[in-house]
Amino acid sequence: MNEPVRTTVNVGSTYSLWLFDVGLACCAVEFVAATLDPAALDEMGVQPFAGTPSRADVLVVSGTVTDKMAPAVRRVYEQMPESRHVISFGSCANSGGPYWDSYSVTKGVDTIVPVDLYIPGCPPRPETLVDGLRRLDALLAQRSA
Repeated sequence: MNEPVRTTVNVGSTYSLWLFDVGLACCAVEFVAATLDPAALDEMGVQPFAGTPSRADVLVVSGTVTDKMAPAVRRVYEQMPESRHVISFGSCANSGGPYWDSYSVTKGVDTIVPVDLYIPGCPPRPETLVDGLRRLDALLAQRSA
C-alpha cells in the first residue's frame, strides 16, 4: 500500500470507530443504554454495533470475565483487524470487581488482552462510556499526528 493511501486509511479509522461489545454481565446493559443516544456517538463518528469482530476497531469488554470465558474474549480480540483497541468497562472487567477473590473470576481483562482505556464503576453510568470514547478518540488523534 503506498503512503497516501495508508495515510487516508489511518485518518479514516482514527475518526470512525466501530465498537464490538463483549457483554458479560450487568455492565452490558449500561453499554446498550449508552448507545441509545445516537447524537452523542454520531458527533464522534462512532458506530455502536460492528456486527462481527472482523469489522470492529474497538472491543468493549463489559462485565465479569470468568476463566472459562477468557479464551473466547481473547479469540474475539484476535479476530479484530489491526489497529485494534480495547476498553475495559466496569469494575469487574477492570479487576474482577466484588468477585475478585472467586476461584473462577479473571483478575482483570488486561491479563488476557492489552487494554487502552479503563472505565471504573459498578456499574459505570452510560455517560462514562461516551466520555471514554471521546478520550480514546483524542488519544488516537494524538498518535496519528
